[in-house]
Amino acid sequence: MRPNQKRRTRKDLLQAAARLMKQGRRPSLEEVAEEALVSRATAYRYFPTIEALLAEASADVVTPEPGDLFKDGGPADPAARVEAVDTALHEMMLANEPAIRLMLANSLQRAASAPTTPGTLPLRQNRRTPLLEAALAPARKQFKPAGYDMLAKALALVVGTEAMVVFKDVLQLPDAEARKVKRWAIRALVEAAKR
Repeated sequence: MRPNQKRRTRKDLLQAAARLMKQGRRPSLEEVAEEALVSRATAYRYFPTIEALLAEASADVVTPEPGDLFKDGGPADPAARVEAVDTALHEMMLANEPAIRLMLANSLQRAASAPTTPGTLPLRQNRRTPLLEAALAPARKQFKPAGYDMLAKALALVVGTEAMVVFKDVLQLPDAEARKVKRWAIRALVEAAKR
C-alpha cells in the first residue's frame, strides 16, 4: 500500500470514529471499521486498541482545519499567520490537554514497541503541517524553495503537542511566558528563512 493511501486510510478511521463519537457513543473498533468502510483487520493494523483510536479521534475533532482558520484571509505577514496557527493549536491543547497527552502517550508506546521505518503505518496523524502550509502559502514567493522547506519543518518543532510538553513539563513556564517564547521563535525562524 502506498504511503498516501495509508495516510488516507488512517484519516478515514479517525473521521469515522469522530462521527460516531459525535453521536454521543463510545464505538467499538469494529463499528469504526464498518463506518470507515475498511476491514476489521485493517483497523487493528492502524490502531491496536479502541482507546488509542478514540484518544486520537478526540484530538482530530477539535483541531482546526486550515480553511476554517484562514477563511477570512487573515494577516498578510507570514509570521503573524503562523502565530495564528500557534494560538489556535495552543488554545485547543489547553482545552483538551488530557486527551492530547493520552494521544501522545499512545503514539510513544507504539513507537517503543514497533519503531517505524519508511513505508510503515504512520503512528500519528500530521495535523500541524497542513495548518503551517496554509499559513505560509500567501508568502511562499518571499522564500527560496530550500528556505521555505526548512522553515516549514522548523516551525513544526515550535508549534504543537511536543512544544506544549517542553514548555509545561521540562521548562515549567507559565502559559504567558511560553507564548512569548513561541512568538519569538516563530518570528526568528521566518526572518532566518527570508535570508
